[in-house]
Amino acid sequence: MRTETTSGNRGLLQAEPLIFETGHATGTGVDLPEPKNTPNKLGGLARKAPLDLPGLSEPETMRHFVRLSQKNYAIDLGLFPLGSCTMKHNPRLNERVARFEGFADIHPLQPISTIQGALELMDELAHWLIELTGMPAVALSPKAGAHGEFCGMLAIKAALAARGDAEKRKRVLVPASAHGTNPATAVAAGFIVDEVPGTGDGRVDLEAFKAKLGPDVAAAMLTNPNTCGLFERDVKAIADLIHASGGYFYCDGANYNAIVGRVRPGDLGVDAMHINLHKTFSTPHGGGGPGAGPTVLSAALAPFAPVPHIVKGYSLREHKDGTRAFGRMCAFHGQMGMFTRALTYMLSHGSDGLRQVAEDAVLNANYLLARLKPHFNAPFGDGPCMHEALFDDSSIKPKGVETIDMAKALLDEGYHPFTTYFPLVVHGAMLIEPTETEPKRELDRFADVMIALAERVNAGDVQFFKQAPILAPMRRLDDTRAARQPKLRWRRGDNGADAAKHAAE
Repeated sequence: MRTETTSGNRGLLQAEPLIFETGHATGTGVDLPEPKNTPNKLGGLARKAPLDLPGLSEPETMRHFVRLSQKNYAIDLGLFPLGSCTMKHNPRLNERVARFEGFADIHPLQPISTIQGALELMDELAHWLIELTGMPAVALSPKAGAHGEFCGMLAIKAALAARGDAEKRKRVLVPASAHGTNPATAVAAGFIVDEVPGTGDGRVDLEAFKAKLGPDVAAAMLTNPNTCGLFERDVKAIADLIHASGGYFYCDGANYNAIVGRVRPGDLGVDAMHINLHKTFSTPHGGGGPGAGPTVLSAALAPFAPVPHIVKGYSLREHKDGTRAFGRMCAFHGQMGMFTRALTYMLSHGSDGLRQVAEDAVLNANYLLARLKPHFNAPFGDGPCMHEALFDDSSIKPKGVETIDMAKALLDEGYHPFTTYFPLVVHGAMLIEPTETEPKRELDRFADVMIALAERVNAGDVQFFKQAPILAPMRRLDDTRAARQPKLRWRRGDNGADAAKHAAE
């Protein structure tokens, strides 16, 4: 089958070189007269050599960026099966409201009297987060999930210091199934990480957890639902045990999308939990950021929440009676665009709609688990999963095909790959999260593709997988070399084709 074309185009997908290779440094899309009688105020800082920027006409510039956009996969294009990422549809209503005058154009240094509506919106968002989680306080300013984790751990550190335990309690218990940011955050906050192993069913080993408790334990950090896509059944027992030993319980809320409206973390004994607004409440994720990671706090940690505090009336306070804030998380007050989008999502759904979000997310993941289990090994597939279904390559690897090969083959089928090799506790992991926004028709299309690929493995067509992707703009590259020896700057004379060829060798 012929896969190459004279133009380099593939049907309606246009080939496009780097903008530096297309444009000419001597040309420009705009003609400007030379300035006359204007003194040079740059002193000795005037440029002595040309900028060497690419000059293009307006049509060329437009086509360049449109063609690049067509090479990107997007949730608006198709199902995004990344596990532990919650890549779901962002309602356009959220975007419209975020662009309202008074939200989109405010400045953090404006007089308080001119931003009363924005402060009221933040206060309303805080109310919803408190109600949904069953926690008495929330810090809105953290700007991402890991930033929210850091906020929670700094609150724990401040609480320990207030009772004179900061120097004694340095150890943080982190399950092997926790998100990777959890141990990193604990270390960044000045703690020592002690890993807790898991059981054969993908959950925390409760007996091993008990054995690690002691007077030097500051906290436990648990991801729930965990990265295996499972709810930690012993979560309340873990909370009670850590509290009895004098420590605090941090819960990673990145997977809150699976339990929002169904479970209140405060009822489980959680002391601190960040919430990824850009996952659970639909605001842009990843490259569409910035994100936001508000952190809810228990009554024990609420006095140590970072400033500023929103006080009805409305104002921002650096001090509030009865509080001992550990400091600030950022220069200003958080991400206003994320607050606006999240509250719009909450008000659009209502409490019953948010509950349905979790129910549908879990239903969709279990539907894929049921359809794919006969074709791929599900290491924890004896029971239902939560928001994501986990498989591994143990059933296909003996036949010569690994997780990375399956992921590359999905590119040719028009899908972004699932999460590969994560969680680390499962070798050759293939983690799939369909989210609640996918209809059954889309789930079946994806499942049909995965099943067809599994049948191709069984038929012995190993070479097909090793060559994939064939139809993507770029073939399979040397990922390791690209990560270790990246070329981050183009220089005239560089040949993009040669670089791609060398990377593939």
